[in-house]
Order: sequence, then structure tokens, then C-alpha cells
Amino acid sequence: MSLWARVNQLPQPILEQIRFIYGSNFPIEVRHYLADWIEERLLNAPVYTNDQEAVYEQDAANFLNQLIMELERTAINLPESNFTIKIRLNESARNFRQLFSHNPAQLYQHLMNCLHRERQCVAYPDECVNVQDPEVTEVFNAVQQLQIMVRTNENDNRNLMKEYEHLLLEVHELQKNRAQLETIENAEMRAHAHNQLAQHQKMVNDRLQLCTGKRLALVDGFRKTILITDEVQNKVLNKYLSQWKINQGFAGNGASTMSASNLDTIQAWCESLAEIIWSTKDQIRLAIKNKSKLHVEQEDVPDLLPQAMVDVTNLLKMLITNTFIIEKQPPQVMKTNTRFAATVRLLVGNTLNIKMVNPQVKVSIISEAQAQQTQQTNKASEQSCGEIMNNIGNLEYNETTKQLSVSFRNMQLKKIKRAEKKGTECVMDEKFALLFQSSFAVGHGDLVFSVWTISLPVVVIVHGNQEPQSWATITWDNAFADINRIPFQVPDKVIWNQLAEALNMKFRASTGRSLTAENMHFLCEKAFKTNLPFPVPNDLTIMWSQFCKEPIPDRSFTFWDWFYAAMKVTREHLRGPWMDGSIIGFIHKSKAEDYLLKCPRGTFLLRFSDSELGGITIAWVNEGNDGQPQILHIQPFTAKDFSTRSLSDRIRDFDDLFYLYPNKPKHEAFDRYTTPAGPPRNKNYIASEVRAVLMPGPTNNQMNSFPNTPSYNIQSPDASRDTPSTGYATSGRVSNTSASCSLQHRYAVSSFEPYVQSDGFTQSVMMAPGTTLSSLVRPPPALSVLSTSSNCSNSTTATTGGHYQHQGLMEQQQQHQHQQQQQQQQQHQQQQQHQQQHQQQQQHHHHHNQMSNHLQSAHSPGHGVQNHPQLQQPQQHYD
Repeated sequence: MSLWARVNQLPQPILEQIRFIYGSNFPIEVRHYLADWIEERLLNAPVYTNDQEAVYEQDAANFLNQLIMELERTAINLPESNFTIKIRLNESARNFRQLFSHNPAQLYQHLMNCLHRERQCVAYPDECVNVQDPEVTEVFNAVQQLQIMVRTNENDNRNLMKEYEHLLLEVHELQKNRAQLETIENAEMRAHAHNQLAQHQKMVNDRLQLCTGKRLALVDGFRKTILITDEVQNKVLNKYLSQWKINQGFAGNGASTMSASNLDTIQAWCESLAEIIWSTKDQIRLAIKNKSKLHVEQEDVPDLLPQAMVDVTNLLKMLITNTFIIEKQPPQVMKTNTRFAATVRLLVGNTLNIKMVNPQVKVSIISEAQAQQTQQTNKASEQSCGEIMNNIGNLEYNETTKQLSVSFRNMQLKKIKRAEKKGTECVMDEKFALLFQSSFAVGHGDLVFSVWTISLPVVVIVHGNQEPQSWATITWDNAFADINRIPFQVPDKVIWNQLAEALNMKFRASTGRSLTAENMHFLCEKAFKTNLPFPVPNDLTIMWSQFCKEPIPDRSFTFWDWFYAAMKVTREHLRGPWMDGSIIGFIHKSKAEDYLLKCPRGTFLLRFSDSELGGITIAWVNEGNDGQPQILHIQPFTAKDFSTRSLSDRIRDFDDLFYLYPNKPKHEAFDRYTTPAGPPRNKNYIASEVRAVLMPGPTNNQMNSFPNTPSYNIQSPDASRDTPSTGYATSGRVSNTSASCSLQHRYAVSSFEPYVQSDGFTQSVMMAPGTTLSSLVRPPPALSVLSTSSNCSNSTTATTGGHYQHQGLMEQQQQHQHQQQQQQQQQHQQQQQHQQQHQQQQQHHHHHNQMSNHLQSAHSPGHGVQNHPQLQQPQQHYD
């Protein structure tokens, strides 16, 4: 027995799986009619090694050519009664030549994989069926049973039609005999003819009774077929297809529940149901037609065929209208005047010849109230609340995928009309939807269907800063929408654990790694603004207002704002370290300090800042003046900082950080993410590097030297207050740079001095006051000049707040001199001009000496967190 013969003995669910394995590019009819030919050439095919690639390609090409020839030969030899199969085989030959001529190995390997799967299913059939949902198997079995019932009804209908034909002949003969009886004048002959007529009448009555019985049996068969079809169709549409639509919402939150094969399976069911319904409808129509020809009716027998026709037509209408779906949803946060795409698909378009007319599909945007009205009346209206460009397309049939669909690729929302807001509602809470509608005829044109479908809810924005709150609306809706809800109603209160799973789903899809149980417990405490047991109770509920409306205590932002900002900065700048577990992120500050106090000096961890949206801070162990460990927190970095220098590069810059908590050397954790040094953009310049350095607060004596500079001091952790953050700056090592490059010196007024390089180019170099050219050209080993990269338009340095400023050198120099002159004029207005100049020289000389001492101390080997004079911000505390 051939492999294909054994495959056909397997249960229907396995056969359906095998059908999907072959896919749309290899029709199952080819496998059936060329079964022996395919198995003869592929079941014992040689195993190719890597060095036999050329042989493999040649064998694949030969197989493709032979397959096409065999298909054409088989099609010619088939009888004319198999006309549709002949067309199918010839069509497959053309498709194979078109699709695989440039890559015959693709088809060859695909068939090898399919045969391997067939062998597995024959050897281990129980392992080929997904038994997790027994109803899936029930659907396959029910469809198979319905197909058998349809064939039975066809046979019964055919037999009934033959009985009707015999009955019509008998009735015609009876009427003829009755007419002849009237012409017989002989009484004896008349009596004899009358007896024969009575017998004939009895025979006709018996045949009529037989036809009536068969007709009732046929009607009963129709009714049973319709009832079972209704049950199976309800299961397919209301369970599997509805769940697929709900999964689209989950996918909008990041779930990986969407599968093309799931929709293809549903389409296969729907196509089978469409064939069953249409065949049943056609048989009922034929039965009604045959019955009308008879002109004989029994008064005591009800005519059930018209009602059967109504029922089967309703089934067809329900199937067609529910299988008009949105395969690819539009973006759920939609910005005006921005292009977007969507795809709609008709799952039964291949079976009802709808593909022949390419129906037109129109798209409009509707409000929530209009969506409710459309669902209530089951009729799409021409109302809309906005204007969409490029909103008309035609359903087209794809021979390769066997799908009837239309893709809108360049739609654009130009205008939107909003409803009046109530209470605390804002535009980011308002939901809209896209309405897709079409109309087409099926069959012989006697049935016209108007179909429509509504997208998942959409929030319309006009500016990017409206995205966070808009995604709060969409995330809540996608997570808690009911299958049979009124658009677009969702509960105001939900179970926290369900919301936590939705947040986890969204964070995983956005950043690549799931949240841990500890992470979600942290989020729970943050959302509820209180300490909670671990794990949290299963019945703990959270309100919509707690989720995204009420600010966190002592903050100006909500829980969702904080979560969304953390997710965004992780996705855009921290994905690598987050995915490999180098970032803890979601941890309380106090718990982080407890962890670090048990670790050696230089151990650090990363956590999301409580006080700054999208900020991530580094907490690390330092040694205090008394020799005891103290925990310091670097002022949070944000996306703006990472756009200039990455987190990994900054961690590499900080010499005080040694081990990632608990004990992993920082180079092992972050070196893979650091930015490699690139070549100079111009060979005439020497490249420089932006670096981040820690900038702790100065001592009191140093503060007296800079009376106008606000500052703060590093202190040990204290349970009664927040631990202050440590500022940071950016430095670089550079020998010289272009005259047009602006370098910002942080400690004193700089000056320019031209000199000639060895290559003959004259350059101007910024120097600190009192610095000579020779000392700049040959700096001491422990001394480096604070500078920026060799960008010849602006320099880049970091302020104590951690944000890079872009200022030209000349602008900085002029501003500093102007401020210095104003201060001198206010303090010495009554003094003479020569006394003012003398005092300025003394202050200038004193300032330069302090800076020189500071630079030598700051860049000496082995320095840690020291007290540097600097430009600082007022004292701040950060979580």
C-alpha cells in the first residue's frame, strides 16, 4: 500500500493538518493524482552532504521539470468527466513553472518535508493531533459528517427526481386512460376499462405516497443538515473566529497569540461550511422545482421546503457577513495626517465565486456612538466623524495564498470630529473605529449581501505627547474587552493580576524580556501607593482612575505615565542590558540600598527612578570618610542623555563602579554594548571622545572660592530622607582640534592661541588661563583637558544635571567675561579705573592657580569620588 493510501485512512483532523502542511502553493490534488510518481522519486531520494550542493540543485531542477511534464501528461489522460481536475492540474503545472523555475530546490525540499510529516502521522497518528482542545477534533469530524450528509441528500434528491418522473408518466397515462374511458360505448368494455382505470389510479396513488414519503425524508435530511451546520457554524464563528478577533486585541498589547495558520484553519472550516450550505440550498431549490412540476399535492402533508430554504439562506447570510474580517488591524493610536495601513479579508470568497467580481470596499471612521448604532441595527450607515484619504479598494483573489482580500497601504486621516467631553474626560479617552463595508452578489446574482466590520478601538491624536495616555486607553481596552460587548464598553474595575499580566505582556513585546514576579509586585505597590504582601491576593482589584488618572503621591504623573516612560526608555536605549538581566529596574530605593550595603565597594545596580519619568539611576557602594560603606545614587539618566552617550559607555567611564550586583565584573556585563571607537571623520583632525565623570559636591573651603555657584554634598543613606544623587560631567582626552571646533572648559576662562602642526596646518587651541602652548602640546601624563568630541560646530559637555549643553567656545568665553565685568562694577563702582584693573588681575591669577591644582588632583591615577570645584545646580534629592 502506498504512503498516500495509508494517509487517506487517517482521521479527518490529521488529513486537514496534512492539507495545511502542503500549503496553497502545492494543491493537494497534485499529491493525490501523482501519488505513486512522487513517492517513487522522493521516498528513497539520496541524502546530500554539504559538498554536494551542485548535485542537489541539479537533481531539484530535474525533478521540477519532470513534475511539470507529468502533470500535463496526467491532465491529458484524464476523462472529460474530470474536467475541473484537468484544469486544476494544468494550472498547477503553470504555477510551478512560474514560482519555482528560479529556485527548484525550494519545491523539492518542501515536498521532502511533507513526505516526512506524512510518515510521522502514519507511524504515530496520536501525536499528530492537538488534543488540548477536543472541540477542534469535533469540528473536523462534524464537517466530515456534514459532507457525507450532503452527498446522501444529493442521492436522495436524485432518486426522488426519478420517482417524480415515473409518477408524471403514470399520471399522464392515467389521464389519457380516463379520457379514453369517456369514449367507450360498450357497457362491458366500459366496465372493464373502469376497473383497469381504478387499478391504475391505485398504482398512481401508491407511487405518489412513495414520492411523498421520499420527499419528507429528503426534507428531514435537509433539516438535519441545516441544524448540524448551524451548530458547527456557531462554534466556528462564535468561538474560534471571535476568539481570533479578541486575540487581535491581545496582540495589540504584545501577546504572541496571533497565528496565520489559525486563521487559515478557520478559513478552511468556513469554506467547507459554505460549500455545504450552498449545496444544501441548491438541492432545496431543485426539490421545490421538481415538486412544482408534479402539480399533485396531498392536502394532509405540510410543505416544509420553503421554510428550509429560509433557514439555509439565513445560515449563508450569517456565514458571509461574519467572515468579512480585518486581517491586519489599523494602528490603535492614530495620528492625523500620518499614513497607516489595514487589510480586510473575506474567508469564503474562494467558494462562492465572489472573487470573479472584485467587490469594492470603502473605509470610514466612526465614533463610539456610531459603532454602537451600527451593531444594534446590523446595518452600516454612511455616517462618519472624519475624513480618510485613499479609503477605497477592491477585494482581489491571490492564487498563491488562495485568499480574497484588499490591503489599504496609504490611508491617511485628514480630519476628525470629536464628541463633547464629560467630566474629567480628555481627547485621549475618546475611542473611534474604522468601518469597512462592501456589497456583492453571490451565486446567480439572486442574493446580494451587504457586509461590514468594525476595527479595534482607535484613539486619534494630533501630537506625539498625547501617546502615553492614548496607549493607556488602548491597553485597558485590549486587555478587558468582552467578546460580545457593546462597542467599546470595558469595566472600570478589574483584577490586578489580570492587569499585571497585560503590563507584562506589553513590556515583554516592547523590550524583549518579561517582568519577574518581584517586578510585578513592585508595580503593584507603586500603583496602590502602599506596601502589599507577596504574592498579592487574587481578588485585589484596581480602578481605571488608579491606573492612569490619579497622580502618584508627591509626583505630577500617574502610575501609567511612569510605567510607559520606563518601557519606552528601555525599548529605545536599554534593550540589550535589560534582556540579559543586567538591569533590575523595578525595585524600591530602600531595598536596593539594603542589597548594596552587604556588598563590597564599587558594587552597583540599576533601577528606574521614582522621581523622573523615563529615568534610570545607578546606585553603588562607596566608602565614607569614617571607613563605613555608604550608598550613593547618580542623578538619573534619561533618553536625552542616552542619545549622546549610551548607558554602557557611561558605566565604563565611571571608575568607581567595579561589580554589577551581586558580583559580576562590569566589563563582562556591559562591554558587549559599548560603542567602539570610530575613525576620525576628517583625516586633518585628531579624534576625541566624550566621557562621563562623577562630580561630587565641593568642600566648604572650595565653596568659598565660588560664592555664586550652588552646590550639594554627598551624604550617607538615611531612612528619614532621600539619598541625594551624584552629578556627572563629560570629559575627553584631546591633543588639538580645529579652530572652528568649540570646546567648553569647565573651570576657568579659556583663551585661543594659534600654533602650527607638524603637517603644516595652523590651528587654534583653547587653553586655560596661564596655560602655555608648550604645556598643552606636551601635557603631563596625569593631566587631561576636559573637552568634547571633534565635532567642528558645537562641543558637548554635561552639566551637573546630566544633560549635555551645546555652546560655542567664543559664546561661552564672552558670556563668562561679561558676567565677571558686571560683578566687578557692582562691587567697586566708587573705585578708580586703575584700582579696578589691579583687582581683576589678582582675582584672575588666584582663579587660575586653583584650577591648575584641581586638574592635577582630578586626573591623578587611582582617584575615586573626590571633591571637585565645579559649576553645579542647587541641592536636589532624587529617588
